[in-house]
Amino acid sequence: MSHHFGKMRTAGLEYLKAAFSGEAVERAIDITGRFCVEVPGWQLWNGFGGGGRFEGGGSGGAARTTAEIAEDIGLIHRLTDSTPTVGQHILWFFSKNGIEGDYGEARRVSEELEEHGLRMGSISPTYFLAGSEDGSFTSQKADIRRRYIDQTILGAEIAAGLANGILTLWYPDGTNYPGQRFLPDKISLMKECFEEFWGSLPDRTKEGLDRVLVEYKVFEPGTYSTTVPDWGTSRELSHIMGDKGGVLVDMGHHHHGTNIEQIVGTLITFGVRGGFHFNTRYAADDDHSVQADYGMSKLFFELLSGDVVFNTDPSKNWVYALDQMARTEQRIPSVLKSIDALKRSIARAALVDTAALRKPQTELDMIGANVEFERALLHADTTPIVLESYERKGLHPDPLAAYYESGYQREIEKKRG
Repeated sequence: MSHHFGKMRTAGLEYLKAAFSGEAVERAIDITGRFCVEVPGWQLWNGFGGGGRFEGGGSGGAARTTAEIAEDIGLIHRLTDSTPTVGQHILWFFSKNGIEGDYGEARRVSEELEEHGLRMGSISPTYFLAGSEDGSFTSQKADIRRRYIDQTILGAEIAAGLANGILTLWYPDGTNYPGQRFLPDKISLMKECFEEFWGSLPDRTKEGLDRVLVEYKVFEPGTYSTTVPDWGTSRELSHIMGDKGGVLVDMGHHHHGTNIEQIVGTLITFGVRGGFHFNTRYAADDDHSVQADYGMSKLFFELLSGDVVFNTDPSKNWVYALDQMARTEQRIPSVLKSIDALKRSIARAALVDTAALRKPQTELDMIGANVEFERALLHADTTPIVLESYERKGLHPDPLAAYYESGYQREIEKKRG
């Protein structure tokens, strides 16, 4: 460990202990060190994030095969001890022809991941294929709907048999112009396909699933309507799966200015089983790596307060994953930067003195409450906590610096192009 990181860590921890108490800092170090996040395989893949929305070469050194994806995320996990699972898209990684999924291919990918100390994470059917311009579950063509229902059934079987039991569903279905389709027809077809999918699953597969998360997106690619545009629609569809159903919240899939932490708090209050995709958006999608900003810190406060991060009952914990598109940046540094941002943010949330906050809240001192809240969530520099969390694991205190020092980026650019 360099002298620079050592001084920053020790001096910073002393300041934070004086500002928030030693007990609060210890709690933050523990929580920061234990927090893990899933990395999507497509984040490292050269078939994702290049010249087009879902295709192209991407940045230099991107993985060309599922084996290289496993190699890259294995390195990320060794540097951070925070990324044990890898998310998968069926027709990107489990298909021989790009049209139909294959359980045998999924088994092969699972074995590749195990060689690097990783496990298959959430499974996502691929609902955006050529011939689906009218939709997937909402297409007017019965054969298109059938193809996607069958793929979703396969996804559930893979999730239950080879992965961690998490099936995540996102649909690009929608319209670009008023009158293009009757809107009630779209959501009715979506509901019918969900019912057919769930009704077709064998009981053994349902039992092997942990949860089926329905993601929502306010707009895009459909610019007039999106068939699953909000958490309420996701929640209604998730009811079809009974206690296995849940809602997947994606940071980037909201109108700018949406109070996302309020949505999270509401879902937790009503006992909804949930998941969260982390990213940052400046435009109309989840395009960028995570920012350790006030919004992310407020979000983690709700997650920690709601006891859905480290609950002793695993069924109550939400599932957490990155979901970002690296168009131009180097893939592995982009992921490492996001992990750092998440740890900085959850550390801030862990520093909040909820007892001290309760006094101005009950006395209706709104400014006092806000000042106490922001003391940790907006103003605390949690760099020393993140450094210490890695130091206690015997890791380099700054995984991104360790990555650059390793020369791995130069090696993969030379090897892969």
